[in-house]
Amino acid sequence: MRIEQTRKLLSAGILPSPPPTQDVDALRERLLALRLCFAAEALGDLLSEAVKTEWDAAAFLDALLRLELERQEERRIAQAIRISHLPTGPTIANFDFAFQPSVSRSQIETLATCQWIRDCQGLLLQGAPGVGKSHLAVALGMRAIECGFSVCFARTDELLHQLKKDAEISPARLKHKKYMAASLLIVDEFGYQTFDRQESNLFFRVVNHRYRRGSIAITTNKGIASWPEVLAGDEVLAGEILDRLLHSATVLNIQGRSYRLRDLESELLASQQSKAASPTDSADCNPSVPSSLTPRGE
Repeated sequence: MRIEQTRKLLSAGILPSPPPTQDVDALRERLLALRLCFAAEALGDLLSEAVKTEWDAAAFLDALLRLELERQEERRIAQAIRISHLPTGPTIANFDFAFQPSVSRSQIETLATCQWIRDCQGLLLQGAPGVGKSHLAVALGMRAIECGFSVCFARTDELLHQLKKDAEISPARLKHKKYMAASLLIVDEFGYQTFDRQESNLFFRVVNHRYRRGSIAITTNKGIASWPEVLAGDEVLAGEILDRLLHSATVLNIQGRSYRLRDLESELLASQQSKAASPTDSADCNPSVPSSLTPRGE
């Protein structure tokens, strides 16, 4: 036990032997000493509720512990999302399956169980720009965090930049890097830029290290046949990478229209309808003549 923690327990009266107490402030200090911060904060309110609704001791303790566990889990998820660098917003619930019928809802729900991450398998999402590849990858990353897995999200250019910075790091230190150690590595927008020889070799090092140790999810606009073009034209290296990535992997080939183009079309249509509904300029140029100025008949 750390000296600092021991001092807190002593000051809270827990060590060496805590005397019984019914003082709320003393109880709050003991909860804080045990690092039950949320329970300590809610103690007063829960005691009032217990008196009002006549909870027994077991019900009160259950409510106190459930609150602590729920708040700790919320904090864990928030911290894990921040560390993962996942974009916020995309979820499985807000993915438009009706607009993208090539995506199987049941298959995505199966992936959301995260069994593929437990089994250290891969996921490849390929398709044209804007069809929802990144949305699904991020949504599955969020689900992985909720299930207790560590996640590292990086766009391809960001990952390559970090890999080149770490090029000379020893394998013993390299394995502790987030992109090596996380349960799930998500590489977004693979194929938008061509790798040089060094970048291709560094990318292979990541794939090779994570093979059967952790999961990789990749979004790409390139078909598998085009990967050698991306990887410095090296067909042998591309084959080695694909062999490791696709072993026991799930491949989602998304075919459909772009969400971004759909949204743009909707905005243009709304703008046109708004203009059509507005008063014409000709009405402003021909104001009606007041009746008081109309000539009277003879």
